[in-house]
Amino acid sequence: MIITSIELLNYRNYGELHMDLSSGTNILYGNNAQGKTNVLEAVYICCTTKSHRGSKDKEIIRFKEEEAHIKLTLEKDSVPYRIDMHLKKNKAKGIAVNGIPIHKASELFGIANVVFFSPEDLNIIKNGPAERRRFVDLELCQLNKLYVHALVQYNKIVVQRNKLLKELTFHPDYESTLDVWDTQLISYGTQVIEYRKEFISQLNEIIRDIHYKLSGKKEKLVIVYEPNVKPENFEASLIKNREQDIRQKTTLSGPHRDDITFLVNDVDIRKFGSQGQQRTAALSLKLSEIELVKKLARDYPILLLDDVLSELDSERQNQLLLSIHHIQTMITCTGLDDFVGNRFPIDKIFKVIDGTVVNEN
Repeated sequence: MIITSIELLNYRNYGELHMDLSSGTNILYGNNAQGKTNVLEAVYICCTTKSHRGSKDKEIIRFKEEEAHIKLTLEKDSVPYRIDMHLKKNKAKGIAVNGIPIHKASELFGIANVVFFSPEDLNIIKNGPAERRRFVDLELCQLNKLYVHALVQYNKIVVQRNKLLKELTFHPDYESTLDVWDTQLISYGTQVIEYRKEFISQLNEIIRDIHYKLSGKKEKLVIVYEPNVKPENFEASLIKNREQDIRQKTTLSGPHRDDITFLVNDVDIRKFGSQGQQRTAALSLKLSEIELVKKLARDYPILLLDDVLSELDSERQNQLLLSIHHIQTMITCTGLDDFVGNRFPIDKIFKVIDGTVVNEN
């Protein structure tokens, strides 16, 4: 699957933009704060409906404008696709595939798979558990529509249950309705846990060899899924923690409090690893994400690299560039020196200057 072109209208700092992309490597270079990342973000939004930055639609629309448009043309198994996205300030976004409106985000998943790699991803191991859960959720949502449904329902129930816990201060007689929410929480929560467990298991099969090579055959990396509660103990945990839930006015048990641990040679590298070890593990994680998408979706994803090369040493740069030469890639950087040094084949070069993009080859 490849993206053939992207068009933007009133998107962040772009008034209007049309780019025809190569099926190989596309470089966007220029000074900081010119709009390079915005192009990658637009591709990501079109494929997943969400910004990797967590931005709201109204923050993405160009200043003083009411709406923005993104149009992506793709080719998958020789079949052309067109994804149109219409972002509005005070309404839900409109999405159409080949001119036919879709009403659920899950209908978009599976058309185009993307892997986004930014400097922040290198800190996934030392950051908090929310970042690691977000990584799992973003990837699983692209690969499994059933997971999307289970996660959306679960999150809604957590919000409703927390709202009820706050109201119990003024209406103690409402406590019996907690049982209704608990039943649904267990039902959807169990599905979320099982899907995550399977995902981590599949990731482990791939990451072991990748990290072994990346670390110069010195380190064995294992990812351990740490569910906050096991499915068989979920109900007992909710009953046990109910008084505490009411006191703290929040739900303390469930997969919204899960975490994952990274063990290198049986040592937890979040607590005891060097920054170099953590970054190598984060790089291994992204490379295995690409291979997992290939395995499950039977097609390589589009890789979006946002100024990552400047954060890696030359050896890790070489490893990364060697791993992606056969995938359609969009890379942002401040200069072309990294690629000249690595003798990396570049198919298209775009210079970005304050919201305008010039094709240089």
